[in-house]
Amino acid sequence: MDQPLTGQLAIVTGGGSGLGEATSQALAASGATVMVVDVKSDQAGRVARGIREQGGEAVGLGADVRQWEEVQAVADLAVADHGRIDVLVNNAGVDHTVSVDEMTIQQWDDVIDINLRGPFLFCKAVLPVMKRQGRGQIINVASTAALRAWGQAAAYHASKWGLIGFTRGLGVEGRPHNVKASVVVPGGMRTRFFDRFEGTSIPMPAPDKLQDPRAVADLIVFIATRDNGSVVQEAIMTPLWETSWP
Repeated sequence: MDQPLTGQLAIVTGGGSGLGEATSQALAASGATVMVVDVKSDQAGRVARGIREQGGEAVGLGADVRQWEEVQAVADLAVADHGRIDVLVNNAGVDHTVSVDEMTIQQWDDVIDINLRGPFLFCKAVLPVMKRQGRGQIINVASTAALRAWGQAAAYHASKWGLIGFTRGLGVEGRPHNVKASVVVPGGMRTRFFDRFEGTSIPMPAPDKLQDPRAVADLIVFIATRDNGSVVQEAIMTPLWETSWP
């Protein structure tokens, strides 16, 4: 099996389920040692154990991406145990599907803090390490919500639109140090993301119209394995039947 990431250390946030789980598995299958990070430590541990049972290398860690001390502790542990950080995938995300006038301030803060502050904190923690190494790849997971708009998702739109802008600025800063910054824009996936629509008046997309998160995970691995002289700035992957694109 081709394992282009052998000897590299990857961190995946929100790695305990959905796209984060699929990405952790795909990176490990490509040879990386994966730090599976999730606010639910039991879920992170489950994913890491599954990777080890398949012959890969992984450790599960509980951490809240909103808390600087916890984020820095993950980066410090990576350096202490492995001496490097090669790939960071900022995947953790949340949404509250509610109109602006009904949204609470706490709900707004939750979305912005997890979807935008979290990637900033993790980038702040790993960027000095990658600069010292003279290389690194940061992949931020946005959404088609960063390019299109619909009702009852204003906070989510704001966070994902902001994430694209943040990634662009990060890429400019990282370029002189061979640190790449990429953004992935996935459409709907067969994950637990749509579970919150159950029992509401909001229609859920049909499962057969959604894509397997493993397809997006493979795209993330593709981005992480490009030659040093190339960077994928932005990649959009949607189900063939995606209704929010174009």
